[in-house]
Amino acid sequence: MKIRILGTNGFKVSEIGLGCWQLGADWGDPLSENTAFEILSEASKNGVTFFDTADVYGNGKSETFIGEFLKKTNAKIKVATKYGRMQGVYPDNYTMKSLRESVEASLERLQTDKIDLLQLHCIPTHVLNEGKIFDWLRALKSEGLIGDFGASVETVEEGLLCMEQEGLLSLQIIFNILRQKPIEQLLPVAKQKGVGIIVRLPLASGLLTGKFNSNTVFAQNDHRNYNKDGAAFNVGETFGGLPFKKGVALSDTIQNDFLPANMTMVQLALRWILDHEAVSTVIPGASSPKQVLSNASVTDIKPLSKALHKKLEDFYYKEVHSHIRGPY
Repeated sequence: MKIRILGTNGFKVSEIGLGCWQLGADWGDPLSENTAFEILSEASKNGVTFFDTADVYGNGKSETFIGEFLKKTNAKIKVATKYGRMQGVYPDNYTMKSLRESVEASLERLQTDKIDLLQLHCIPTHVLNEGKIFDWLRALKSEGLIGDFGASVETVEEGLLCMEQEGLLSLQIIFNILRQKPIEQLLPVAKQKGVGIIVRLPLASGLLTGKFNSNTVFAQNDHRNYNKDGAAFNVGETFGGLPFKKGVALSDTIQNDFLPANMTMVQLALRWILDHEAVSTVIPGASSPKQVLSNASVTDIKPLSKALHKKLEDFYYKEVHSHIRGPY
């Protein structure tokens, strides 16, 4: 597994990390404790050193699994968690008290005395703009409760706002072949300021696996069903904001017209992201150890050609961009 630095002055991270939303079983089929441990173990065994979770994933279940795993294995993992989407706080009740309580609860579940990276969890733009919440984060860092802080954001505008804040180590963004807007402005600014980029939704909720067709049906409790049009939260968090059938058609075009003969769709999607120098780590989720192994293997694949990058850029602007919905 190749290692990168989170930003200019941050800690070392594996370039393929692990997104742990699914461990909380907020959507899709619930994962047993055994399966969760197998996923975490497979990740660690294959050199993954960065886990991303949140206090609201399974109401703390994801953090609890990670805490138990680290206690039992003593694996050398950097853990990032989040604050800001819990009931009673989102969207307009942010206080230093609730932030501290969230951090203390996360510390207990993770069974540690310091959170490596605490991220604001897609909080409203006006709260970011006010800036007080960053003072609170700096205070918790000075107390030693968190090692560093960052922000998970929905839009380029929010990312640029956050990067004006002193001490911000990282931004977590949605970025993939079907959602390329950050390339133009956000990634260059992040590189200039030394802010690390953590990429979520690298496979566009599975569209970029190439396994779906227009007749694919998702379970009622799967966000790819109940949030496909943004009924529950930002539509961009599901299929990157694309209407499902359109997303399938676009994925099929990528598979038929642009996929190198020696690669899978997942490998193409993850390699494309890693080819962007500003990116520190990509955090695909996994529902099985086999998926973890497949994702981790991308670290050994050579960068894509400049010609292929240009073809995928042209494809995005001509065929994809105008169909993306939601804040971006």
